[in-house]
Amino acid sequence: MTFLGQSTDRYSSSPVRDPEDDTLRLECGVFGVFGVRDAAAIAALGLHALQHRGQEACGIAAFDGNRFHTERHMGHVGDAFTGADLVQRLPGALAIGHTRYSTAGGAGIRNVQPMFADLETGGVAIAHNGNLTNFLTLRERLVQEGAIFQSTSDSEVILHLIARSRKAKIVDRFVDAVGQIEGGYALVAITNKKMIGLRDPLGIRPLVLGDLDGKPVLASETCALDMIGARFVRDIEHGEMVVIEETGITSTKPFQTQAARPCVFEYVYFARPDSVVNGRSVYGVRKRMGRNLAKETGIEADVVVPVPDSGVPAALGFAQESGIPFEMGIIRNHYVGRTFIQPTQGVRELGVRMKHSPNRAVLAGKRVVLIDDSIVRGTTSLKIVRMVREAGAKEVHLRSASPPIKWPDFYGIDMPEREQLLAANKSLEEMAKFLEVDSLGFLSVEGLYDALEAGPRDPAAPQFTDHYFTGDYPTRLTDREIAEGRNETNDKQLSLLVSA
Repeated sequence: MTFLGQSTDRYSSSPVRDPEDDTLRLECGVFGVFGVRDAAAIAALGLHALQHRGQEACGIAAFDGNRFHTERHMGHVGDAFTGADLVQRLPGALAIGHTRYSTAGGAGIRNVQPMFADLETGGVAIAHNGNLTNFLTLRERLVQEGAIFQSTSDSEVILHLIARSRKAKIVDRFVDAVGQIEGGYALVAITNKKMIGLRDPLGIRPLVLGDLDGKPVLASETCALDMIGARFVRDIEHGEMVVIEETGITSTKPFQTQAARPCVFEYVYFARPDSVVNGRSVYGVRKRMGRNLAKETGIEADVVVPVPDSGVPAALGFAQESGIPFEMGIIRNHYVGRTFIQPTQGVRELGVRMKHSPNRAVLAGKRVVLIDDSIVRGTTSLKIVRMVREAGAKEVHLRSASPPIKWPDFYGIDMPEREQLLAANKSLEEMAKFLEVDSLGFLSVEGLYDALEAGPRDPAAPQFTDHYFTGDYPTRLTDREIAEGRNETNDKQLSLLVSA
């Protein structure tokens, strides 16, 4: 269904974007700091470190002891939150921040977080990473009950559930609200006296606790703690809610006890290599993925070349295991902004060179092993393969440091539907032909689990959220189940407001 040229498919797993854009994107990163002078400036630094988790928009909410102050902007953190007047614009010792790429709800300033609401108990601002898989079902119910929504973001549903709770205390209201939501998420929130951090029952999305000169910090990744000079304390556990006040930190587990299943794609692609996620060095995991890839798909070649930047650690591991020299055969341009929708096919064909350029001195006349973190639709991979061949490579052997992606995601990763995923629709031989490579290889699921040092995968109770490769979704997909049972003509639009 379309409205004024824009998709309004309410059950789509991702927003509309350039069909040539083959990049996986995570929805967002969150950050919070409590009891620190000029908290908004600290939050801005933390968001800088989390910029890789979302480049579309960003926002900060701060509390100065009397009033809440919020700013939300489209674009990068460095463009939005700079200048000496930042702490005047956003005063206070309590602040949370958010950087996002839209998945649920779509783009537009009205969907930028943190979101704020005045309740009878006082103000509350919330920032949330992930997707609620029953968001649309909850939203419909709330609208029927008279709720008025200002956005199409699933984060606003959480605010409405908090507001409608009959519990007296704000913490109990949070517990009441999150007991109704499903999916993968981590959230931070502030009230006039508290900062609250919460991780979903399976720990799909990450959240860590840090210490900045004795003051608590919450962040999506440890790299944000490093950025501000904070000490890593611990991961927020799966299904854990921490309440931070002047008197200290209180921890509760409001959900029924379940085994953790963190998202494996944090290690494959999303987290920064210098982060430690759930006790595992991301860089170390990616190098071991490359080593295992070499063991499983070894080939005679002259050079190992990563697709920068995400393919570098795996390529290093592959080179070390295989004994084939590692070379930077592709140079990444770090000064290219968000990819635009190029107006013509000819320009689109050249678009890959905006971000990647061949190093002919390394590639010419060589048998090249090209290492990428993953292959989604294959459109970008094909362009890079052609670019490497044009630079004079004698052979191109493409290797993916993750298993074949065969199933879409509904927990905050912008990923195409199954019919657009290359590995879901073609055999290995067909994929190799499509990608115009001399050979193609993927890391096995077993090789991935070995790299994670998690032991063999338990099919009855997998240690990680890995449905992208296995089709084994860790939670109900309520909205999806409803969508699949509906007639398309009876479908409803999420919103008529396009100009937000």
